[in-house]
Order: sequence, then C-alpha cells, then structure tokens
Amino acid sequence: MKKIAVTGATGFVGIKVVEELLRRGYEVVTVSRSSEVADSVSWKGKTTHLSFDLVKGYKDDGLFAFLGGVGTVIHLAWDDLDDYYADSHLEQQLSAHMVFLKNLVMCGADNISVAGTCLEYGLHNGCLNEAMLTSPVLPYGRAKDTLRHYLQLLQRKHPFSMKWFRYFYIDGNSSRRRSSLLTQLDQAIENGDSVFNMSGGEQLRDYVHIDKFAEYTVVLALQPENMGVVNICSGSPVSVRQLVENRIRERNASIELNLGYYSYPEYEPMAFWGDDAKLSRLLR
Repeated sequence: MKKIAVTGATGFVGIKVVEELLRRGYEVVTVSRSSEVADSVSWKGKTTHLSFDLVKGYKDDGLFAFLGGVGTVIHLAWDDLDDYYADSHLEQQLSAHMVFLKNLVMCGADNISVAGTCLEYGLHNGCLNEAMLTSPVLPYGRAKDTLRHYLQLLQRKHPFSMKWFRYFYIDGNSSRRRSSLLTQLDQAIENGDSVFNMSGGEQLRDYVHIDKFAEYTVVLALQPENMGVVNICSGSPVSVRQLVENRIRERNASIELNLGYYSYPEYEPMAFWGDDAKLSRLLR
C-alpha cells in the first residue's frame, strides 16, 4: 500500500483530501501543528498523525525521515487564511515553507503538490488561464506566488515532480473558514437572523464544491508527472448573489439579503473565473 503525506491535514481542504485518500485505500501520514486531533475530524485514528509547526521549524534536516520516507507529499498547510492582508504571509510563512519543502526535496521526496491560490492572478479580469503572468496585490497572494517561483528554480538543480494547484473558491460549509461568505451565511441562518448583510453581489466568481476540490487534488497529486500550475476551478462563473440565493433555497431559509451593505473588495476584479481546459485534460 502506497503512503501519502498530507500537511495541513486538519484544515478545511485537508480533512476532505485525507478522507478521499483513505477512501481510495491509501495509507496516509497526516501532519498538523497539534498532536491532538479533534474528535470531529472524520479520519481520527485512521492515519499516522505527526505534529509539526512549520514556522517554528525542525531541529535538524531529517524532515523526510520524520514523515516516514514518504515520497509523495500534498502540501496544504498555511496560516492566517482569514486575513489575506496579514504581514505574516511574507514575513514568516514564506521562508518557513521554502525551508520545509526544500528539505523534503533534498532528502528524497520526489512528488510534491502544493496549494496555491487564484489571488496570484491579481486584478486580471475575465477567464484566467495558467499561462498568464501573475501580479498578486495581497501579501497572501504574493507569498504563494513567490513560493511557486522558488520551487520552479529549485527544480532546475534538484529535479522533482511538482503540481501547483491554483485553487479558486470553495463551495461548502465549514466552521474552520470563518471568513467564508457561505460559512457566514450558514451561521446567520442557524442563528435565526432575519437579515444577511453582504455586498451588491454582482461579482462573478468561480466556485467548486469541497468534495470536488478534494477529488481533483488527490487524482492529480497521485500522478507522477510534473504538471506545473493547474487551475482547480469549475470554468463556469456565477454571481455571488446567485450563489447566496442558491444556498438560502437549499437551506429552505427565509433570511433577507441586505445588498450593498459592504463595498466590493479592492483586491479582486468584478469578474474572474478559471480556465479549466488543462484540468479537464489531466483528469481524463
């Protein structure tokens, strides 16, 4: 049975990725900052769980051995996802993730998949494809984009297979993503609120259900080929208002929308979505 290591395993995407790997019969090494896994995590007790804090680092160069010599790693770990403006993305996390991934590659890991973000594209409008030049405007997007460039340079000296998953938006409820629009909406419904405050809702975005996120991540990560950047997206834009109204109908709720309460985010264009041509080709 092949082993796969997943960092950030107790995060929103990580939990689902581990579930998908276990469903497919893989032995999984899960990694998170805490040595204790919450009872709510579905895979508790079904993996080899390791505690590791990337920012604090590791006392020697034995990360590959620490993970049990696992050559295939799905790297989802990242902090401060509720604050894309946080200085920590560039000042702390970027260097920590560089050191961590280089250590793994230098010691023997040969198939690395890393979670990127659609925010690497910056303020480009319309359909976004992987060949576009990136121009991130937020610390989070810049940190991710810089990490990708670093890994591509590392490949020149130490060849390894890399998949850079440029994640778009997740459709799915999770208390672990408090800043998510749908999470906030679900919480408002559960609280019995009569009104939900939001922007005008005319933005066009690309949403993928969390189960599909996990499936796409696993299917691509398990392949040995070097893929570079891959948009994890639907390829079909939907307005934020429509997304919210759909969720309200799904929940059979009567909450009213207070449109225009919040201004539109300055760090995102009004309309953008992913080109899924490469993703579709790789999934065949």
